[in-house]
Amino acid sequence: MQRLHLKNIIWLLTAILGFVLLSFLVNRGIINRFYQITLVTIMLNIIYAVGLNLVLGIAGQFSLGHAAFIAIGGYSSAIISKSFENSLIGMFVGMGIGVVLSILLALIVGIPTLRLKGDYLAIATLGVAEIVRVVINNMRDLTNGPAGISGIPLVTTWQLVYFFLVITTIFILNYVYSSAGRATMAIQQDEIAAEAMGVDVTKYKVLAFVIGAITASIAGALQANYIGIVTPSDYTFAKSIDILIIVVFGGIGSFTGTFVAAIILGVLNVFLQDFGQLRMIIYGFAVILIMIFRPGGLLGTSELRIGQIVANLFNRRKEVAK
Repeated sequence: MQRLHLKNIIWLLTAILGFVLLSFLVNRGIINRFYQITLVTIMLNIIYAVGLNLVLGIAGQFSLGHAAFIAIGGYSSAIISKSFENSLIGMFVGMGIGVVLSILLALIVGIPTLRLKGDYLAIATLGVAEIVRVVINNMRDLTNGPAGISGIPLVTTWQLVYFFLVITTIFILNYVYSSAGRATMAIQQDEIAAEAMGVDVTKYKVLAFVIGAITASIAGALQANYIGIVTPSDYTFAKSIDILIIVVFGGIGSFTGTFVAAIILGVLNVFLQDFGQLRMIIYGFAVILIMIFRPGGLLGTSELRIGQIVANLFNRRKEVAK
């Protein structure tokens, strides 16, 4: 527990330094309005991808249904925040409702489907995501059908997104380094051996799936109240693939890699804005090249262990003092 507390303190200090740096860049105008949109998009993608990486990289479950939970969070926040006089409170209430609905859906879907493996699981979760999108598309009285919901209060700021990025990341990392997280990793490495050692395989698979659903729903709510509009076309199969690309690109199982990949791909998108339709071809080609030369992702399964770096620095100073 002491090691976890120390790690949390180091992670929080790192997050505070990051916030101070971003605030300085925003206040100086270096990160202008346009770049703030890119910054928020990158942070939201990190939240999505960190949750998916828990499911894919730690639990070893190939899910293509992440867009469903993003949609639930987005629509819940959009509907509720528009009906509240205080839009910020409305967003948080909608976010809470979205989280509850996402947990229920994750349990309903996870308990039967997570007994499947590989391609079968991917197809099952993809089917669920499409069902959610079709339901949203046809609930015209509540969701306004294909036209979506516009005029959503714009109460999300980059500071708020950064706060949730820190909280969700620390929460997931604490889970990964806990006994439950190690049991989940054991399942990913050898499910039969883990079950033979008394690990409740279904329980930990579903738990990882639920946590991934929660983080996706939270980020979906933040996104809805940042761009001001949600439509069913925002939550197609392509949305799940975009998040999956970030996870694979950074390295399956590497949360540091997820951060690096989301930042690189986000910045790459900005530089390719002037290329119009050609942008997606160049973007795809760049991703293919990197995956050819780095098939395990940018960082593989490696992590940037800040706590270890700090400990090494202190040890070196002690040695020099001697």
